[in-house]
Amino acid sequence: MPPVENDSGKKELKSQIQELIDSNQVIVFSKSYCPFCVKVKDLFKELKVECNVVELDLMDNGTSYQEMLLEMTGQKTVPNVFINKKHIGGCDKTLQAHKDGSLQQLLNGDNEDYDYDLIVIGGGSGGLACSKEAAILGKKVMVLDYVVPTPKGTTWGLGGTCVNVGCIPKKLMHQTALLATAMQDARKFGWEFDETVKHNWDTMKTAVNNYIGSLNWGYRVSLRDKNVNYVNAYAEFVEPHKIKATNKRGKETFYTGAKFVLATGERPRYLGVPGDKEYCITSDDLFSLPYCPGKTLVIGASYVALECGGFLAGLGLDVTVMVRSILLRGFDQDMANRAGEHMEGHGVKFLRKYVPTKIEELEAGTPGRLKVTAKSTETDEIIEGEYNTVLIAVGRDACTDKLGLDKAGVKVNPKNGKIPVNDEEQTNMPHIYAIGDILEGKWELTPVAIQAGKLLARRLYGGSTVKCDYINVPTTVFTPLEYGSCGLPEEKAIELYGEENIEVYHSLFWPLEFTVPGRDNNKCYSKIICNKLDNDRVIGFHYLGPNAGEVTQGFGAAMKCGVTKEQLDTTIGIHPTCAEVFTTLEVTKSSGGDITQSGCCG
Repeated sequence: MPPVENDSGKKELKSQIQELIDSNQVIVFSKSYCPFCVKVKDLFKELKVECNVVELDLMDNGTSYQEMLLEMTGQKTVPNVFINKKHIGGCDKTLQAHKDGSLQQLLNGDNEDYDYDLIVIGGGSGGLACSKEAAILGKKVMVLDYVVPTPKGTTWGLGGTCVNVGCIPKKLMHQTALLATAMQDARKFGWEFDETVKHNWDTMKTAVNNYIGSLNWGYRVSLRDKNVNYVNAYAEFVEPHKIKATNKRGKETFYTGAKFVLATGERPRYLGVPGDKEYCITSDDLFSLPYCPGKTLVIGASYVALECGGFLAGLGLDVTVMVRSILLRGFDQDMANRAGEHMEGHGVKFLRKYVPTKIEELEAGTPGRLKVTAKSTETDEIIEGEYNTVLIAVGRDACTDKLGLDKAGVKVNPKNGKIPVNDEEQTNMPHIYAIGDILEGKWELTPVAIQAGKLLARRLYGGSTVKCDYINVPTTVFTPLEYGSCGLPEEKAIELYGEENIEVYHSLFWPLEFTVPGRDNNKCYSKIICNKLDNDRVIGFHYLGPNAGEVTQGFGAAMKCGVTKEQLDTTIGIHPTCAEVFTTLEVTKSSGGDITQSGCCG
């Protein structure tokens, strides 16, 4: 049949094509030899979806069909895909629709309008970043955030762990402790003051919490300005596209969303022994504690345990840290132990290889008195001790168990509540994504969640293809002597590359500002781990010393660019600084050479 030229023929052809579109759930206009068409047909086969395929190259009037499809859809190429009468487009658009979950919705007949384009569950750093970016890209967005009070009744405002009970108050209280050291140093530098110096817990707590309050308010304003609907309610899936939101008065409201992002973060884990929830606090309670904690037992060896124990000791309190096994699991153990030794040398007591078995109240008060019973992990020995406050910091659990994820079909690791995702933060349900601390096998760090959230929104709604890079993420532990790292711990580097294929360059150093007060001589330490098989590329960066975060940030950028030992050696250091030590590293660990320095210039 020759191409159709007249109007009535064109109308008839259009009506034939429309009839095919209307009478088939899935129709693919294809060419049998086209690799893109094969891809799309294979996708529907894989999804076990029956589709009607019209092979235009095997039809006499295939060219006319293609011309009419161009007129009807604006698309000249094949494959040309329709689902439930809706035009999807070509190969790329069909695969993208599969990836973002909209293909499944159309196949399910979910052509309905949802209340929101995107519902974000969790108002922490990642959830806020994702929601604001999606709103900027023109989407209708809702954020649900609800803080379940701690057993002690502590709760807080919008912004998540980092802002309210994490990085922000932690760093400010760490700074409080650093100021105590600075005052001691000041006399050696000629500052004279006679009056007794003492610390007022309430003044610090109020100042820190006032600042946090201003951040909470700022987040609410920012969401409002971007037309994101913020709801202070607990979200729970009732169907794959529908959630129930329960506010603090118990009122339930239902909302539907085309897509969801889970960003619920984690909360501190308790011990599961008598008295833990009744008498102990966690980091969720510490930063707004209405009284000075007094003599404190910190249970745990996580970064939270060492940071909190460190700044409490820096405020002049009697602090003991009870450690079950190793310090800072997952971090470089050489560095972790050096950070711990520094704490021990500055008044923090460590009870190693013990676990608590019960906590009892001897006397109520603010603070009261508690008795802790613990047993050795190696022998049958039982010990007891009295403290005013017991702070539990033994790790954190993902807040996923009460989200109704089973009703949404989302797979969760039953052991730890974490959610497995692909490299685009997509769960096994194509329309549901997850970011932040709840991800399986990813960094539990605020800036990582922020980056992942922004990039996810840009991929979903802005046409971007950029994914979050979870490799060589720089971080800092704010122990009294701060520990910054980027890349692999030494143990992991050996495991991956073999001891014979790595070279470790290291040095002790003495910051110039420590020399006049005469403290911590050669206690700071720097180390880089290089891959001999790859031009001595730096695969691990480790720094123990003042201002570790500021030092590590720049080196993090260098490692993202693939910095080598030679490039560090040819970089001119800034003198006199601590960071310059990385431009002068000469001694390898394998040589056993002396790494002490005689002064600020080595």
